[in-house]
Amino acid sequence: MPIIKPISDLRNKSKEISDLARNSNEPIFITKNGEGDLVVMSMAHYSHLELKIDLLSKLAIAQKQRNEGDKGKSLKDVMTNIRATINASR
Repeated sequence: MPIIKPISDLRNKSKEISDLARNSNEPIFITKNGEGDLVVMSMAHYSHLELKIDLLSKLAIAQKQRNEGDKGKSLKDVMTNIRATINASR
């Protein structure tokens, strides 16, 4: 269920809005004159969304490459590269 608050709450009850954003880990929709105006969310929730967007972007690129016929690397090649990277960092 979306959390909707009037813009006056943002001004008059900013600490409550801040606590609500952190505790609910959901965006809070702020209305002005009865219509949507802003979205407020915790930094943790925002960071989570950024990571999700980055992952979806990478998946879209991989899907496009696959659709264009790129078969990628074999599991054996990937594991060899991972082991080499780990061993080089020791």
